[in-house]
Amino acid sequence: MSTSTKKSFFDISLLKRVLLFTRPYKKRFAGSIVLAVVLAAFTPVRPFLIQYTVDKYIAKADRTFIDNAIEALIWITVFQIGFTILETALRFYFSYTTSWLGQAVVKDMRVKVFGKVLRLNLRQFDRTPIGTLTTRTVDDIERINDIFSDGLIPIIADLLSIFCVLGVMLYTDWRLTLICLIPFPIIIVATYYFKESVNKSFHRVRNAVSSLNAFVQEHITGMYIVQAFAAEQREGQKFDAINKDHRNANVKAIFAYSVFFPLVEIVLALSMGIVVYWTAKEALLLDESQYGKVTAFILYLNLIFRPLRVIADKFNVLQMGMIASERVFKVLDNDDVLPPSVKDAYAPEEMKGKIEFDHVWFGYAEDHYVLKDVSFLVKPGQTVAIVGHTGSGKTTIISLLNRLYQINRGQIKVDDVSIDDFEIETLRRNIGVVLQDVFLFPGSVLDNITLMNPLIPREKVVEAAKLIGMHEFIMQLPDGYDYNVMERGATLSLGQRQLLSFIRALLYNPSILILDEATSSIDTESELLIEGAIDKLISGRTSIVIAHRLSTIQRADKIIVLDKGEVKEAGTHLELLAKGGFYSKLHQMQFEKKPPALI
Repeated sequence: MSTSTKKSFFDISLLKRVLLFTRPYKKRFAGSIVLAVVLAAFTPVRPFLIQYTVDKYIAKADRTFIDNAIEALIWITVFQIGFTILETALRFYFSYTTSWLGQAVVKDMRVKVFGKVLRLNLRQFDRTPIGTLTTRTVDDIERINDIFSDGLIPIIADLLSIFCVLGVMLYTDWRLTLICLIPFPIIIVATYYFKESVNKSFHRVRNAVSSLNAFVQEHITGMYIVQAFAAEQREGQKFDAINKDHRNANVKAIFAYSVFFPLVEIVLALSMGIVVYWTAKEALLLDESQYGKVTAFILYLNLIFRPLRVIADKFNVLQMGMIASERVFKVLDNDDVLPPSVKDAYAPEEMKGKIEFDHVWFGYAEDHYVLKDVSFLVKPGQTVAIVGHTGSGKTTIISLLNRLYQINRGQIKVDDVSIDDFEIETLRRNIGVVLQDVFLFPGSVLDNITLMNPLIPREKVVEAAKLIGMHEFIMQLPDGYDYNVMERGATLSLGQRQLLSFIRALLYNPSILILDEATSSIDTESELLIEGAIDKLISGRTSIVIAHRLSTIQRADKIIVLDKGEVKEAGTHLELLAKGGFYSKLHQMQFEKKPPALI
């Protein structure tokens, strides 16, 4: 959706989409509208009763009927008190219902948006800052709550109240009503400019908030780099600039409020002055009491101006809610998702592990291919190593095998079945991945190993940890398997995090195992520790090993050499050395090139 900010407020289709989320709560939504109508009808009742009381029992009080007048005044007062209590109760329930409705819609929408985020193609996360998606999922959706609690329904209630009050005023004295509304065009013009000014300011505020969230998220995540390179002052200056944009946008909105509300008070004073002047003149000319009328009209004007003071602000709240909903629907309308599993998708109980890349082309950006016509075959139970320079496309291959990205051309098969025909959960459950950069969630060691799967018993985790050789280390932690590793595993070393990922891969017992630079960050002692476990892990299952260090893949059944996204060579370690080609040169660079002599 690419509507402009100004257009989005009048985009009825956008509003309809928001209101579709009220379907499960249609009774409450209808109830809030009914309450808005009832409260609007209640609004002019008290001023009308006050006028009646003043005219009948105060201005024209007859001493001979004073006892009757006092009794009538008591009953009118009791009725006023009861009516006020009833109106207050209804207004409380109206406010509660609209706020409840807004929170219910926010809850449902946030679940739907996060569900969509979970299914987005990974290229969306490559292109979109994390802070921006966080703003869409949390802050923007919260603004949609305002459409119900402070926007659409309250605006309807305020407008109905104004019309009801005007109706009673016209019924009481249509000429006085029209005369006291003479200053109203000033309010109409002021409201329009106020709405436009605040709307522009709020739109800048939302953009600034998104930028702030993205900047803070990225820099807190990368704080180690910021501090390691002494970039605190420079990054602080960047944050200061973004923060100033946020402040300036808010200041412009504050200025508009500072002008608008005093102007409303001035117009209200003018209208009251006109009422007093006109009723005084009528009283002198007609020689009849105008006390009740002047009292009622002053109250009526307050009842009109009270919502007018905030209605423009509520329009802006509604506008901001619509702008936020437009942002949210952009996420929901994003069709850059991996195709869902086809109907009756292939979901075998176990896989043999045969992998075939058949003339595969892929690029993260259009017309810029990372893989070019890649073809190779991995037989069940084979260990295949993929080597090549940085950026040659090694990690991309495993991302495509997992269907994290959709290929542009060609076909990838597992057990002679296209991966597009697999049930995606089945495919990914049977592919275990140990990455170079291990991500750990805040939580216990046990939760990170099981990925919070309650079906995996602790005993199995302990058994896998013992096989990897990590059990003793884990038990030395303060709470053992319940030790909190903190965000991104900050309390563990890189090598320890990687060892935990080995336990995770072993625990899920996949048919296909992928090791992506899995030992690159582990010291020699740790590497020797897990070497035997890796042999057990890859035994009898298809394994793909990606490595820079050629010493780790010399025993592979097949080595595939990639360069600039193309397969240059394939064969065993000895076969490739004998060819004297690309692999041989890589081998020479790592093992045969002597360092310069020290002087």
